[in-house]
Amino acid sequence: MIPRFFCPFPLHPGATVELAADAAHHALKVLRVGAGDAAILFDGRGGQWRATLHPVGKSLRATLHEFDDADWESPLNLTLVQGLPSGDKMDLVVQKAVELGVRRIQPVAAKRSVVRLAGDRAERRVEHWRNIAIAACEQSGRNRVPAVAPILDLPQYLGIAAQENGLRFVCAPGVAVRLRDLTAPEGPVSLLVGPEGGFEEGELLAARAAGFKPVGLGPRVLRTETAGLGALAAMMALWGDW
Repeated sequence: MIPRFFCPFPLHPGATVELAADAAHHALKVLRVGAGDAAILFDGRGGQWRATLHPVGKSLRATLHEFDDADWESPLNLTLVQGLPSGDKMDLVVQKAVELGVRRIQPVAAKRSVVRLAGDRAERRVEHWRNIAIAACEQSGRNRVPAVAPILDLPQYLGIAAQENGLRFVCAPGVAVRLRDLTAPEGPVSLLVGPEGGFEEGELLAARAAGFKPVGLGPRVLRTETAGLGALAAMMALWGDW
């Protein structure tokens, strides 16, 4: 498989660019690329470039050749609003949500969220998740990197969401309504998933007041890192490009 690399700057025909240090290290030490090997570069604006690699010591340069306007984005404009889980579960959620085709990820802090992040710690964690999203795009073939938004408190997010267009769903146990019972959406969709232990009743009431419709995910209780990803996969099968 031809390796793929993200470049955080606009790419142009005929240019020779230097890959980021982490990407160069991975390519040279893990993938064992050599002079003249082929690669694909993308800058997140859509499409991709075929390129030839040129190792220079510990650095790695790429000369751009043919542009390919390939676009594998799903027609379903889907945002995952994930209640912050404990440990490194959010890493998994971000990685797999990007692979499944989500357009945007919004982390939210709920009352039962074990992890509490603020200030520099929050900024570093969000940047970490953005790098995971980039790596997932490199692996999955996506040429547009989904946005990972800064962490918001749930009430702050609900106040913003109430002013937005599109369908809004919240995962809620014991609800009879299933995704397959719903009409295919014509616009953006947001899916709100609680942290470990779910949302408190007051939070669910606030979500409903903000226009979020409760939806069930079957008779079994799913972990937070399973619920959102399972729902995303179902939405892609029902309404997306699966």
